[in-house]
Amino acid sequence: MKSSLVIAIDGPSGSGKTTVSRLLSEELGLRYVDTGAMYRAVALAVYEAGVDVESAEAIEAFCSGAAVEYDTNTGAIVVNGKDYTGEIRSLEAGRVASIVSSKSAVRSLLVDYQRGLAREGALVMEGRDIGTVVLPGADLKIFLTAPSGVRAGRRQAELGPDVTAAHVSSEIDARDRRDTTRANSPLKKAEDALGIDTSSLDAEGVVAKILGYIEERLSN
Repeated sequence: MKSSLVIAIDGPSGSGKTTVSRLLSEELGLRYVDTGAMYRAVALAVYEAGVDVESAEAIEAFCSGAAVEYDTNTGAIVVNGKDYTGEIRSLEAGRVASIVSSKSAVRSLLVDYQRGLAREGALVMEGRDIGTVVLPGADLKIFLTAPSGVRAGRRQAELGPDVTAAHVSSEIDARDRRDTTRANSPLKKAEDALGIDTSSLDAEGVVAKILGYIEERLSN
């Protein structure tokens, strides 16, 4: 049964979703889908096209002709023929993505695409609305969290010494506000999701906890 599992992992920026999801997919032999990469890539494509990121109409026009490709083997993300894989982890990409992803046209485009990837089963999909909106029927839902200070520290470690702690913390707080208060698919824990505070756990510890939960579920 493990080989056909569909697992949804949600949580705010810096909660450990990406590392945990990758490790879990490897452990279970499942495909891995990073939906955040899709939103960041589309946001960068929108930005580079000179589209007003605050205009729902302009973004809708862009999305009507947009082509998105995500490789579940490599994690490569291509929008309109351009590979954005190497650009999506910047602080700027995250900032623009948080604004662009609130637009209904973007969410409609990507949610449809994400559901298409999930139809064959056997995957771990991570994001901010997977268990609540994209895959509400997932076999297992996980919600990772940690205090904003802990998450900001992790993000700074990823971005390097050129970015100050104060700047990263400010961006994390702003993103949390946008993600939890947006009208379209706000970030929240699904009622049937297993919540895990990752503050005092490394990625391997979180994965071990999830695997234990899966074994418990399968044995019942």
